[in-house]
Amino acid sequence: MPLQFSFGEATATGPREENQDALRIVTPTPGLAASKGALFAIADGVSQCADGGLAARATLQALATDYYATPETWTVAQSLDRLLVAHNRWLQANGGGQPLLTTLTALVLRGRRFTLAHVGDCRAYRWLDGELQRLSEDHVWEQPNMQHVLKRAMGLDQHLVVDYLDGELRLGETFVLLTDGIWACIAESDLQNILRAEPDLSNAAKALVNLAHQSGSQDNASALLLRVDELPEAALADSLAQLADWPLPPRLRPAQVFEGWTVETLLAESRQSLVYRVSDQQGHPWILKTLPPSRDDEPDAGPALLQEEWFLRRVAGRHFPETHGLPQRQHLYYVQREYSGQTLAQQFGQQGPMALADWLQLAPRLIRALGMLHRRNILHRDIKPENLHLDDDGELRLLDFGLAYCPGLSQDLPHNLPGTPSYIAPEAFAGAVPSREQDLYAAGVTLYYLLTGHYPYGEIEAFQRPRFGTPVPASRYRPELPPWLDDMLKRAVAAEPAQRFETAEEWLLTLEQGERLTGNAPALPLLEREPLKVWRGLALLSLLFNVILLVWLGKGS
Repeated sequence: MPLQFSFGEATATGPREENQDALRIVTPTPGLAASKGALFAIADGVSQCADGGLAARATLQALATDYYATPETWTVAQSLDRLLVAHNRWLQANGGGQPLLTTLTALVLRGRRFTLAHVGDCRAYRWLDGELQRLSEDHVWEQPNMQHVLKRAMGLDQHLVVDYLDGELRLGETFVLLTDGIWACIAESDLQNILRAEPDLSNAAKALVNLAHQSGSQDNASALLLRVDELPEAALADSLAQLADWPLPPRLRPAQVFEGWTVETLLAESRQSLVYRVSDQQGHPWILKTLPPSRDDEPDAGPALLQEEWFLRRVAGRHFPETHGLPQRQHLYYVQREYSGQTLAQQFGQQGPMALADWLQLAPRLIRALGMLHRRNILHRDIKPENLHLDDDGELRLLDFGLAYCPGLSQDLPHNLPGTPSYIAPEAFAGAVPSREQDLYAAGVTLYYLLTGHYPYGEIEAFQRPRFGTPVPASRYRPELPPWLDDMLKRAVAAEPAQRFETAEEWLLTLEQGERLTGNAPALPLLEREPLKVWRGLALLSLLFNVILLVWLGKGS
C-alpha cells in the first residue's frame, strides 16, 4: 500500500494591499511519488525587497518543477539543496539592482520518511496524540527590536544555508506549516486547540488564518496542514520501480524458449546468481540474470536483484550496459545487452600488464565513468578488472551492479564488507560507511594492477585484517613511468581518504594536466635522458684520444 495523506490550506491578504505569501502542493503520479515523494511548501515574500510576492511564487515554482527533474537516485535533501542553491543565484540576479527575498519551508514525504527544508521565519510543527513539536528554527536576529529582521532567507546571501531535517513518519500525525503572519499573533496553545477541535484540515487552516487576523495580525497569513493517513509497508520497495512478487524462473536449458527469449547457454553459476546468454526474436544476444533456487527463501534476495536492475536503468549511458524493458515479465529476472570484447581481467590473463600507451587511453575512461555514476548518487563498490568490459570498438563499460549502493535509498547489513578484499579501501575494513572515495580507491588499485601486475599493498585474502602502510611505488615494477604518473597512482591508493582525490573530476583533471605538461615539456639534455650512453661515449673518446696521443709521442721519439 502506498503512502496516503490528507491536507488542507488557507491564505488571506489581511490589511495589506497584496498577498505576498505563496503555497504549493504537488502530489505526483504513483511511480514518481514512490521515487521522489509528495511536496508541500510555503513561502513568505519579504515586502521590503523589490517584489516579495514574485520571489515567493518563483521560488515555489522552481521548487515544484526542478525537484521532480532531479535524478531519482539523489536523496531528497541533495535534490532540494542543488535546486535551491541555483534558484538563490537567480533571485540575486533578477531583482533589478534590489534583492528578491523570500522565506521558505518545504516538506517532502517519501515512503516512510519525511525531509524538511527550511530557511527564514516560517514555521513547521508536528502534531500527534495531543503533543505539539516545533521542527524549525526562526532565522532572525535575537537583539531587541530586531526579532523580525531576517538573518537567513532565499536571495539574501550568495552562500545559501538551508536547514534540513530527516525523520520517520508516524501514522496519524499532522504537519503544520505557518507563515509568521499566524504564529507571531497566536499562542501555541491556540494552535493546539484548533488542531484538537477541527479534524477537517481545510477548516483548521481557515480557522488559523481567521484567528490570526482577529488577534491583530497586520501581515498576510497562510497555513498548510497535512496528515499521514496510511504508511507504506516498506520504504525501499516504494523507492524502487516495480518490486512485484514474481517467482524464480525454472532452470533454463539450451534452445528453450522462455518468455520470448531463446536460451543459448548458461554462462555463470554461483551461490549468488545464475547468468544465461539468451537471444531475442531478432537473434540479438542478451544476458539474463536471475537467482539460484537456493536463494528463493531469502527475503532480501529478490529486492536486491531488482534494485540492481533499477540502478542500471537510471545510469543509462555509454559507460553502462543497456537493460531491456521486459513488458511481459512474469518471473524474477532482468536482461541486459551482451557486448563483444572482453573484460580487462580476461585481457590481462592473455596479455599481462598493459602497455603504457594503452593504459593512458583506458585510465580517463574509467575515471570519467565513475564520475558519471557518482553524479547520479550511486556507488559501485566492486570496481575491479573483472567488472570492467572493453568492447571491440574501444568503449569501456562498468559491469555488475549487484553491490551498488545509493545513499538514502539502499540499506546495508551491519558488519557487511562487500567487494573484493584487495580492492577494498582501508577505512571500509574499519567500518566506514560507503563513499565515493572508496570507489576511487578501488579504481586506483585496478589501474595500478593493470599496469604492474601487483597490488600496492600486496594481495589481501578474504577474512584477512590487513595493515596499510606506504604503497609500493608503481615505478618499482614499471621504471619507465614518468614521475607525475607515479605520484598520481600513489595518491589514488593512499591509505588515508583525505590524501586521495576527492572526486573523479579532480582526478581526471590531474591526469589530463600531467599528460599535457609532459607533452609540452622541452626535451631534456642528452646527459639527463641517456646518462649511461653519454658517459660511455666520453670514455670511448678519452680512450681514443689517449691512443692517438701515444702514437704521436711514439713517432716523435
